Amino acid sequence: MEPGIMHAKTLRTLSDNELPALRNKRKKNGIYFLLENIYDTYNIGALFRLADAVGAEKLYLAGDMETPPNPKISNASIGTDRIVPWEYYKEPIEAIRSIKGLIPDITIVAVELHARAKLYTKINWKTPLLLIIGNETFGITPKTLSSCQNIAVIPMYGVNKSLNVIVAAGIIAYWVLSQQIYSR
Repeated sequence: MEPGIMHAKTLRTLSDNELPALRNKRKKNGIYFLLENIYDTYNIGALFRLADAVGAEKLYLAGDMETPPNPKISNASIGTDRIVPWEYYKEPIEAIRSIKGLIPDITIVAVELHARAKLYTKINWKTPLLLIIGNETFGITPKTLSSCQNIAVIPMYGVNKSLNVIVAAGIIAYWVLSQQIYSR
């Protein structure tokens, strides 16, 4: 195991004094997540865990959803909700405007079933990247989709048309990382 990699038990029991050093030590890969109207606290927590795993710069939470501190989010995140930087916005479009103000050259891609969507393997992925993940039932709002340069879709071969948000986000985030690694 790599130095600095922690098991779930250790992450769950970190003291507040240990957090700043861990936040500074985290590797970052130019990926940002915007979670729009995610209802399930388990999914929110799991997305914090994924953000830490892929070295995401920051999570933006927007819309009608729970935010940390929340025991269900913390439990699902195994404590990474205390390590990964995050910010909440009432409206997703406010978050996008803020991010574009800080990072003007950011690429914005939604993960969504949509007529404009391209197969995720056919998108030219580059960082800095904002990945937008939407509501488990209704997806991403049209207003938010209109601010995206691309919309990525993951092919489905069964009768179900979509994956759980954490699974979809994981597939895309690791694909983006693999493209960065192979393009070096």
